[in-house]
Amino acid sequence: PVTAAASMRLLFSDCLVGGCDGSVLVSSNVFNHAERDAEINRNLPGDAFDVVTRAKITLELSCPGIVSCSDVLAQATRDLIAATGGPSYKVELGRKDSLVSKVSDVEGNIPKPNQSIDELIKLYTAKGFTIQEMVALYGGRTIGFSNCKEFSDRLFNFSKNTPTDPEINSKYAEALKKSCADYEKNPASSAYSDPVTPGKFDNVYYQNLLRGMGLLASDQALVKDPRTRKFVEMYAGNQALFFKDFGEAMEKMSVREVKTGGKGEVRTRCDAFNSINH
Repeated sequence: PVTAAASMRLLFSDCLVGGCDGSVLVSSNVFNHAERDAEINRNLPGDAFDVVTRAKITLELSCPGIVSCSDVLAQATRDLIAATGGPSYKVELGRKDSLVSKVSDVEGNIPKPNQSIDELIKLYTAKGFTIQEMVALYGGRTIGFSNCKEFSDRLFNFSKNTPTDPEINSKYAEALKKSCADYEKNPASSAYSDPVTPGKFDNVYYQNLLRGMGLLASDQALVKDPRTRKFVEMYAGNQALFFKDFGEAMEKMSVREVKTGGKGEVRTRCDAFNSINH
């Protein structure tokens, strides 16, 4: 489940910045600061890079130069989601890997944990997603975890007179404070996005939101705004509908601004362009 969540996050970080082209997989070098160097990408999970690398090495041995890194990431994400109990969906193939990966392209294209609902809606609609598709995609947070530093303000520094955000379920807040007590000394301390069924892909994330158990400010924001709350309520009560809409939104995400023909290449190694000149 942790790897499924990691791959999904990596896919989003790839597809929302210039399309699904494996640009987020490229390592920086002397000549180029790649997307991975952006502040928001610095804690991208190693598990996901590992999955892509291992699949790619195996593929290169049996059919070299055919399957792109971006195709590997799209398929691995779909298969891992299905393996944790989530829906399977169609993944078209034939993406080419990017010839560019620049740190300067990232800012403003990936949602942040403390963004307002207006900012989130603006970001997703600008990229061609409806508000309903955005809420469905957020349901992917039913697996995985977030680092304490991403929500510590809600626990310890909410406001001058109220250290803890009153919208968090009080028992949940107490449990989180224990988990994150030494988050400043231990940057790896974290909590599950769905504390009820953390390893299972289901609709419990939405049920949690209605109980005041959204982990990030952006999770809780989905319940507070009438434009998004109606979809949260709908998916909380109907897992089959959530699975259908999530699968369709993921299918759409995984073909965002793909490169074909001469606009890209099939990388030999996912973390490096084939030519040093790029």
